[in-house]
Amino acid sequence: MKYMATYDLMETARNTNEWLGATARAMASYPAFALSTNPLVNLTAAWGEVTERTFGRMVAKPDWGIRSIVGPDGQDHLVDIKQVVEKPFGDLIQFFVRRRPPMARKILVVTPMSGHYATLLRPTVASLLPDADVYVTDWHNARDIPVSAGKFDVEDYTLYLVDFMRHLGPDTHVIAVCQPVPLTLAATAYLAAEDPAAQPRSLTLMGGPVDPDAAATEVTDFGRRVTMGQLEQWAIQRVGFKYKGAGRLVYPGLLQLAGFMSMNAERHSKAFTDQIMRAARGESSDHDAHNRFYDEYLAVMDMTAEFYLSTVERVFKNREIARNVFTVAGKKVDMGAITNVAVKIVEGEKDDISAPGQCLAALKLLTNLPESKKAQHLEPGAGHYGIFAGKSWRLNIRPLVLSFIDANSGKPAKAPVKLAVSK
Repeated sequence: MKYMATYDLMETARNTNEWLGATARAMASYPAFALSTNPLVNLTAAWGEVTERTFGRMVAKPDWGIRSIVGPDGQDHLVDIKQVVEKPFGDLIQFFVRRRPPMARKILVVTPMSGHYATLLRPTVASLLPDADVYVTDWHNARDIPVSAGKFDVEDYTLYLVDFMRHLGPDTHVIAVCQPVPLTLAATAYLAAEDPAAQPRSLTLMGGPVDPDAAATEVTDFGRRVTMGQLEQWAIQRVGFKYKGAGRLVYPGLLQLAGFMSMNAERHSKAFTDQIMRAARGESSDHDAHNRFYDEYLAVMDMTAEFYLSTVERVFKNREIARNVFTVAGKKVDMGAITNVAVKIVEGEKDDISAPGQCLAALKLLTNLPESKKAQHLEPGAGHYGIFAGKSWRLNIRPLVLSFIDANSGKPAKAPVKLAVSK
């Protein structure tokens, strides 16, 4: 079982560090040590606390944590997560608000499959819930999917989106964030040709690599430097015996996380050093700023090898979406088939993952879409995260997106919408 030993070695290292942290925290917390004035005792306990939490979060799926929202009547409305469509590699879920009639807006949020769980978009979902019925793609961790479930590549991903859109119907407004942007565009074009009546009313494409060559970033440079053979040799491993997907070829989430951390190693190192010192002084808490961020950032998931490799080869290297030569199940997907779905592009001026221009390239592919149905927005000073979950999203982009949805829904906006936007 080639590469399986490497996967288990990474998991062993993670498990060992979690155990060392728990041991250090427990031993330094013995009452007998309270008699000592040596600051190393508190530092050891603090190091153990931070280390145990850090390495423990790497294999735990975060909770959505959206319990309720305040309705226009001033009352709290409980929120239930319902599985609408269940599939082996991902589900379509609904954030169902109790005691609330159907909203004028029905939004599908297409989340990335790029190493983190869909919960990374928790702030986005929470901010949309008061003013819309929200559905989300909830992708599964490949390590937990048995080999018998088969493969999952970019074509399968696209067909999943097609099925989700068909299920929700033509009154849906789709918001795609980052990695799924080009595949969401392809899924819509596929529907335009195969099942026009199932097309969504609008697409909002945010910070995604439709044409990676439109603006170079560290991500696109890496894709050009490394051959597919090198990438398969370096990045692909088999899931170890600990999980249900034992033997499945994957791009491990832990490997992805190591790459993320190395890009800003100094900043992350300082963040953890500062957190240890805060814990030693008794100033840390379970939901402080550090833990809120890193509980989500450190929670990573494995991607199937075929999805990761086909994304690099077909979207980044061959630029099949950008050149309008993408095929699904043997059928060419022509972006020009989209003729009546409104499309809005949102980019961040300082996005270092999907630089301005990469997502905007989508509008050039929509040769048969009237200019009146095309829109674009470049958010000044915003980075990648900011355009969908940060300050820029909350204060500026969200109201613009909701206005775009209303303008292309054919339905009047409800009163609660205006209140939410004014906030």
